[in-house]
Amino acid sequence: MGPEYAVFLGLDVGKGEHHACALDPSGKKLHDKPLPNDEQRLRALFTQLGRRGRVLVVVDQPASIGALPVAVARAEGCQVAYLPGLTMRRLADVHPGNAKTDARDAYVIADAARTLPHTLRRVDTGQETLAELEVLVGFDDDLAGESTRLVNRIRGLLVTIHPALEKAIGPRLHHPAALELLITYGGPDGLRAATAEQLLATAKPLAPRMAGRLVEAVKAALDAQTVVVPGTTAAATVLPHLARSLQSVHDQRKQVAIGVEEILDAHPLAKVLISMPGLGIRTSARILLEIGDISAFATPGHLAAYAGLAPVTRRSGSSIKGEHPPKGGNKPLKRAMFLAAFASLSDPLSRAYYDRKRAEGKKHNAALICLARRRSDVIYAMLRDQQPYQPSRKITTQAAPAA
Repeated sequence: MGPEYAVFLGLDVGKGEHHACALDPSGKKLHDKPLPNDEQRLRALFTQLGRRGRVLVVVDQPASIGALPVAVARAEGCQVAYLPGLTMRRLADVHPGNAKTDARDAYVIADAARTLPHTLRRVDTGQETLAELEVLVGFDDDLAGESTRLVNRIRGLLVTIHPALEKAIGPRLHHPAALELLITYGGPDGLRAATAEQLLATAKPLAPRMAGRLVEAVKAALDAQTVVVPGTTAAATVLPHLARSLQSVHDQRKQVAIGVEEILDAHPLAKVLISMPGLGIRTSARILLEIGDISAFATPGHLAAYAGLAPVTRRSGSSIKGEHPPKGGNKPLKRAMFLAAFASLSDPLSRAYYDRKRAEGKKHNAALICLARRRSDVIYAMLRDQQPYQPSRKITTQAAPAA
């Protein structure tokens, strides 16, 4: 980790307080106490230890609840690093005792900094970028959930009062033109009272090419049902409010996507990921957040297993029962890999691999999991080598059998 240090300070970070354990180069404890998550108390400790010489501050999580100690340590001129969680747990196994306490964890972190500096990772610009990214991506996840809830609510109302209208508008609720029709005219009665020219004038500014087809579909749906279902009047009152809320959520997601893109531009590996077919801003951001430091995974197989993409072999005695998709793994990462694989089907190489799996008898989702597993190996190589996507890699990279 660079120059010699006089103090190795391990911080087991927490929400309200951390536990700080400081060791000198010989392993003698200089400090071993809880430390409130407060700027003044943090500064006081860093200043006190700094009188002995250079201080290396090591945390077990550089973002989230560890962000304040990292920022204060840097402001005090301390070098900062972090010990990955998996590494810390392995090192804890070689220390005496089975207790799981904050004090023990802080000591393990400090001792690793003192004796095993190669296990540490620098808290670099990429890590700071991920901290910013985590906030925005988390908010976008909330907005996506709210969008799904509102879409389901609107479609549920429409299918109750007018199933034909739901078939015409429901699948298009992601488009602002469909929402504008609901906002302006409400339910079936309002849409029926408007002329085709009025509906077209409302939809066309937002959907120049789709407006005609949308209006025709709406008019045909309205003609298909003449009976009025109880609850139609109330639904006409509620639908514009729901449509406005959904429109607002869509607008917020667009703004968040702009912010995510700006932050990704500052991350050294973002352009590497986005160069791969099927990986966009949101999926690349999620993959970076969930993977973190690629050096934590020894092989591509380790990454695939962590993502829940590696098949599981089930055996009973000497008989092999077969391979099955795993039920565990990192669910957000698996979903991002799956969505990226689906989006990559327009790429000839991805489509060829997918078609080959379908020809082997696999169903759509199983074939996509196979494709995601293959792409996981390529993503590992791209992040490890910090090189953009090269089409030849998808063919030459050896992947484990996928279920």
